[in-house]
Amino acid sequence: MCAKRIFMPDPRDVLTDALLMSQIEPGSRVLDLGCGDGRLLARLRDEHRCSVLGVERDQDLIVAGIERGLPILRADLNVDMLDVPDRCFDYAVLSQTLQQVSRPRAVLEEIFRVAHRALVVVPNFGHWKVRLQVAIGGRAPVTDALPYEWYESPNVHFLTMRDFRELAARGNFRIVKELPMIGGRAVDRAWGANLRAHSALYVLERAEPSAVA
Repeated sequence: MCAKRIFMPDPRDVLTDALLMSQIEPGSRVLDLGCGDGRLLARLRDEHRCSVLGVERDQDLIVAGIERGLPILRADLNVDMLDVPDRCFDYAVLSQTLQQVSRPRAVLEEIFRVAHRALVVVPNFGHWKVRLQVAIGGRAPVTDALPYEWYESPNVHFLTMRDFRELAARGNFRIVKELPMIGGRAVDRAWGANLRAHSALYVLERAEPSAVA
């Protein structure tokens, strides 16, 4: 008999999961893009009574999610369109996923075809530790929040909080809320957030047509 897989959550993910759940109304319909083993979706289903669907490309993680009793579609966001009807979700979640896809803006445009709101968590490459390693060490940064060497990193885009705000100004969405993650907590309206935050959560809504650049 094969031993059951056990996936232990990264301690950094505990804050992110709690923050995401705080932004999702109980009973909502939630799509998680890059859902991994379904840890967040299982909590939303069990604790918030949400209707959930995951999208993942890694087969082992899909199996782990299915073992939790979750519906998960196998798809690669770099090549596959979302095979779901228009506006059928209340929330779409992209937690540490957007910077790993080849065309982030196209993914965001597709999200607002299927969901009313998006919750996007991205790493902040403007963090002071990142800047210091580049300025003094002259090498690609490795930090607690960005633990990969450059040749192993799944990240293909490197953005700061300031970059994301500029993308919002050009895209088909607007930022409803920005929550920088500094240390072990999320801080609303934090001073120097682009320098101090290791990651940030953005709550997004579709922009009115007249507001889209």
